[in-house]
Amino acid sequence: MEIYKKLFSIFLAATACFSISAAQPNEPKPYVKKHSNPPSVKLIHPPALDDAGSFSMILLGDPQSYIKFDFNQPLFEFMTAWCAAQKDKLNVKTVLCTGDLVEQNDIVISNGGNLYGGQECGNQPSTLQWKSVSRAFERLDNVYPYIVVTGNHDYGYDASETRQTQFGKYFDVSRNNLQWGRHLISAFPNAEGKASLENAAYGFTDKIWGKIIVIALEFSPRDEVLEWAKKLCSNKEHADARIIVLTHAILNTKGEIITKDKYKAAKNSGKEIFDKFMSQCPNVKLAICGHAGNEKTMASFRTEKRSDGGNLPIMMFNSQAISGWNGNGGDCWLRILEFKPDGKTVSVKTYSPLFAASQKTQHLAWEESPEHKFDIAIEK
Repeated sequence: MEIYKKLFSIFLAATACFSISAAQPNEPKPYVKKHSNPPSVKLIHPPALDDAGSFSMILLGDPQSYIKFDFNQPLFEFMTAWCAAQKDKLNVKTVLCTGDLVEQNDIVISNGGNLYGGQECGNQPSTLQWKSVSRAFERLDNVYPYIVVTGNHDYGYDASETRQTQFGKYFDVSRNNLQWGRHLISAFPNAEGKASLENAAYGFTDKIWGKIIVIALEFSPRDEVLEWAKKLCSNKEHADARIIVLTHAILNTKGEIITKDKYKAAKNSGKEIFDKFMSQCPNVKLAICGHAGNEKTMASFRTEKRSDGGNLPIMMFNSQAISGWNGNGGDCWLRILEFKPDGKTVSVKTYSPLFAASQKTQHLAWEESPEHKFDIAIEK
């Protein structure tokens, strides 16, 4: 553990390590005016906060089905560009992404050069996949301290045969240091012993909600990662924080907790993450994941009881299969999480900026069903 401590003292120092109460320097002025939607499209129902005193976070599901095809890749960049443009209008603190950034972490030729090759894995070799998803998130660099977790497809050759990943190469802390340097409060080495954002904690404050910490965990986290997260939650400095856990795989599309992962390098399943970590931490108030896919649904939800008797809402969101596993990547569906000024309600809305970009399709831009538009009660 000593080598870990030395490694991360350097890592965190390099980020000008964040203090939650620290004054923030003036940000550079944007050189172009941001438009929250195409100026000529008069939106009937534009995204807006229900209450002017709210703030929001934007949730992106698994990008892999955008990234695996060259002709889908611009759609995900369109989504991140849209997110960047909402910062002031929706009072956005951060953007969250559920992982599976790519379809395959480390292949040279996609399916031997075949488009499908009998599998649902696109036409892009891994280098072009990583470059594409990295380019999309460049839209958010120095705009948000965006938080990205790794999925099973971000490890190994195809999908988690090993714990090797190219994530750190493309999502090094220096690329967004202006934002991450202010908000990163802790991190833990990856399975290769390298400094990485695969396991990291980010701090935010609000005058009503107080201290909020988002803990990002690697796919199927190792025992030592769960122990790190548990110690972070129990630290007296963070006792009054409300903690959100973001990790790739907890629920399936039926809303059941995943009890076993089929991948060779998998460690702890959704149930084990809950049992070993989240259930034992009273200040863990919300968990968010992706991973599960289905052509008929793109979300699930359940509430579990922590060991102290408190309620832990768990939300799965992942639209990648909704237009077909080899469709357009997921119709650009995303979620707007509005943290209301009552200090206890998160309002969830599901929106597609793709459908909203045209007068002819904007009536399809909101998912209004109870599955996609609801409130979550967050305990204090």
